[in-house]
Amino acid sequence: MPGLLRGIARTAVVAGTAATVSNRVSRRQGRRWGAGESPPPAAPAPAPAPPASPPPAGGVDRLTALKQLGELHKQGVLTDDEFNAEKAKILAS
Repeated sequence: MPGLLRGIARTAVVAGTAATVSNRVSRRQGRRWGAGESPPPAAPAPAPAPPASPPPAGGVDRLTALKQLGELHKQGVLTDDEFNAEKAKILAS
């Protein structure tokens, strides 16, 4: 039984210490930010992905694009006017 009580007491001390430290840090940061200091900078945003390589001049990519466009039109995502405008762009490229 004394071992159990010792373990419980140790856990309580560790948890209490962690809570105290956490609260102290939060209060200190609140005072800093309230005093006009800016918050620490956020991690830099990841670099954007490099642009995709241009499609080959062949008809395979245009055919795929037209098929996808047709599916969107069939599903009702694109109106007739939008479909025709995009189709003309694909065929003109």
